[in-house]
Amino acid sequence: MPNSIDVIRSGSRIAVAGLAAAFLLAAVQPSSAGPFNWFKGKEPGQQPQEVAPQGGGSSGGGGLFGGLFNGSRGSSLNTESHDSHKSELPQGDPEVAMIVNPALGSPTLASQNIAATKAAIEKYKGIVAQGGWPTVPAVAMKPGSSGPEIVTLHRRLEISGDLVGMSIPDQYDAAVVAAVKRFQVRHGLPPTGVIDSKATVEALNVPATVRLAQLEANLKRLKNLAPKASGRYILVNIPAAQVEAVEGGRVAQRHAAVVGKIERPTPELSSRVTDINFNPYWHVPRSIVHKDLVPKGREFATRGQDMLAAYHMEAFDAQGNPLDPRQIDWFGEAVYNYNFRQRPWEENSLGFVKINFPNKDAVYLHDTPLKGLFGKAVRFESSGCVRVHNVDHLVAWILRGNPNWNLASIQGMKHTGQQADVKVTQNIGVYLAYVSAWATPDGQVHFRPDIYNHDVGAYASAY
Repeated sequence: MPNSIDVIRSGSRIAVAGLAAAFLLAAVQPSSAGPFNWFKGKEPGQQPQEVAPQGGGSSGGGGLFGGLFNGSRGSSLNTESHDSHKSELPQGDPEVAMIVNPALGSPTLASQNIAATKAAIEKYKGIVAQGGWPTVPAVAMKPGSSGPEIVTLHRRLEISGDLVGMSIPDQYDAAVVAAVKRFQVRHGLPPTGVIDSKATVEALNVPATVRLAQLEANLKRLKNLAPKASGRYILVNIPAAQVEAVEGGRVAQRHAAVVGKIERPTPELSSRVTDINFNPYWHVPRSIVHKDLVPKGREFATRGQDMLAAYHMEAFDAQGNPLDPRQIDWFGEAVYNYNFRQRPWEENSLGFVKINFPNKDAVYLHDTPLKGLFGKAVRFESSGCVRVHNVDHLVAWILRGNPNWNLASIQGMKHTGQQADVKVTQNIGVYLAYVSAWATPDGQVHFRPDIYNHDVGAYASAY
């Protein structure tokens, strides 16, 4: 076991970059429709997902008992079956592979993006002055399709600069497939090359005036953040639901993430990584106690069941004394003053690791047992904290300067269940930023949903 840690106790129990770019550059045959197939009757994100919100600080964020307040787990104490096991990423789905293996690209906060975004603003001013682009019909379109809706799609993609080269105006040909893929990449969507998802149609139909306003709003953010982002740092781009590990002006790692829902947003902040907790307790924040834990405790009490036992939890009074579950009156007012924590176990809401950095909102980055959420195109599901796909690789990057820590030893902590706290020896910044529109020096203009209404105030839910 690594000797630079304080092992508290024992318990029971690669990221491949560039795949999205590979799909974009592959043959023009589109990917078969996956979990985001909208027009063929399968709604986006149809795999099981958490219904109960996730919490972790004053703004929530850690996770509400691993999302186990769903289905049979909430009505039974059968410890042999856990709902989160149903939320594993589907195997062999090309769209999911595109999402969880994002291309590295260039840093979102690169200083060069400031000039590129200024140029994009001038381009979009010209598009707006010419009347913008047409509305694309909400119908399925794929190779072989033809008709007036394809003509409209052609015009839309030509105006934004995605459709280049020769193409028959009313035919969904190879040039259109390539254009749709290019558009989807710029909007953080699985580059399938077909129009069969609600997210793609919504992104196509956001007005040019709104896109211009997004660029102008985000230019101010880039001017503020880019000069500060240097050395080794982590960026959580909230609207993109994505994490970048950056060093030497290059993206070393990029991870899909799950960030705060509209009503429980992830805050914007700047900080420094201080320490890593392996197999931590989850201390339930007061807001989650009120909104989620007590109501669920009452449901269990009505059935004569022990909610604390079901979720591997402990309760303490205001003086820190442990409480026997039989002492708790779930229907009284005193329960709101108790402190609750979830013990480390395979479905702890924080997963096996937590990345800490000082901030007034008590948020952090962490693992999760709900892996299925990472395969969704739209990942605004938490109560403020940030869940990171392949978080073990990010932790290995953070602890690279710590003796005896590498990917193998980190993964060993996951499998053994040992608890440990590790101080981070290198200076690594953390930025939780709201960057929903930016351009890069190669001329690509990127957009993400203005999910929290920070840009223009009219398209919070639009992609």
